[in-house]
This record gives sequence, structure tokens and C-alpha cells, in this order.
Amino acid sequence: MDTLQRNIHNSDIPVLCRSCEVRHGGLCGVLLPDQLSELSRHSSRKKLEAGHELLGQGELVPYYANILNGVVKLSKMMSDGRQQIVGLQFAPDFLGRPFNAESSMTAEAATDVEICIFPRRVVDRMVGDVPGMERGLHKQSLKELDEARDWMLTLGRKSAQEKVASFLYLIATHIDPENEDKSCFDLPLSRADIADFLGLTIETVSRQMTKLRKEGIIEIENNRHITVPAMGSLNYAAGND
Repeated sequence: MDTLQRNIHNSDIPVLCRSCEVRHGGLCGVLLPDQLSELSRHSSRKKLEAGHELLGQGELVPYYANILNGVVKLSKMMSDGRQQIVGLQFAPDFLGRPFNAESSMTAEAATDVEICIFPRRVVDRMVGDVPGMERGLHKQSLKELDEARDWMLTLGRKSAQEKVASFLYLIATHIDPENEDKSCFDLPLSRADIADFLGLTIETVSRQMTKLRKEGIIEIENNRHITVPAMGSLNYAAGND
């Protein structure tokens, strides 16, 4: 009976959504089949190359999006032109803030990304009509707030090595949520962007990466591909245990 009920339930889900890697997480994971069908009618998928700007700071927001794969970097620019990377988003994060007509930051593809786009007017309407969607977005906002507070601790109190190790641990555990093997990944940011994100110089980032490699905590290939022999050791180096 349970199997039959699941099959009936799945038959009501749009075909495109059935094959979506992140349907059970993020925004869509809280929707009933009819609500998912309504959202799907207005949605479209896009693949964007690294460096593509998804949203510009201060610009009107025409759409929201679910990140299906890849990494999006969020940055803010000061009036004098200085810029700071303030966050990273991964699948199945939701890009955008309902009911905010303007983007408060710039969102740029740090790697090649695939996103599922929804018109802003459709999501804003559904948020008011579907309590589960409102709760899902609220839950993600609280998750982002907790992560931002954790990152404040990293930037404010941790040593340079702990900062770099914390960044590597963040990427390892978030870059590919569907992959159980977290030990191998490609860095989504350049050394300059990593330095910006961590509040360090490029030279310091490079020195700490070399130190972590010499200590056997990570292996580096082609300057971007990272292998972590033991995640516990990396977590310890990040000052988390």
C-alpha cells in the first residue's frame, strides 16, 4: 500500500521535477504536487558559465531561482568601489529574497551553474497562499543566519590556517550535496577570491594551503583539485573540534 501511494503521489509530480536532483531539498521540498505543478508551469532551467552575473547589487529582481548545481558567490560593493565576498550558495539553496524588489548584493556564478528560474511575481503570490513555502523560505533564512554567525567567528577569531581549513571544509561538505564522497573536489574560487572571502592576502592563503599539504591534511593537484584523506583531520585543522 505504501509503495502504491508513493507511485500515485509521484505520478502527480511534473516530469521535469521528478528528475530534478534537488527537488526534495530547498523550496520545492515543502510543496504538494499541485503546488509544484503550478510553480513548474512558470519555471525554466538555465545553464550559466562561471563569471556570469545572475543579479546585480541595487538592480530590480526579475526572478528567483533554485540552484541545481554549481556555486554562486555573493558580494557587496561599497561606495568607493571596494568589494567583499559575503557568502557562497550551493544546491539546493534559493537565490533571492521574496518581496524585495531590489537585490541587496551581486550574485555571480563562481563555477558553471545550473539554476531553475521562477518569475518573482509568481513566487511572491504563492508565498502568500502556501504556508509551507513561507515556512521553507523562513527556515532557509534562519539557516543562512546561523551560517553567517559561524563565519563571523571564523573571520574574527580563527588563525590564518584555521580560516583556510574552514573554507576547504565548507566547500567539501557543500559543493556536491548528492555525492556521499566529500573527499575530492575542485576549488570554486580563485586564490584571490579565497583571500577576499577570508580577509587574508593571496600570499597568506597560498602559504597556508602549502602548510596543510605538507602536514598531509590535503593533497593538491593542478592548483585547483583538492583531495582530503581524512575529513576529521581537516575539521580539526579548522578549529571545530
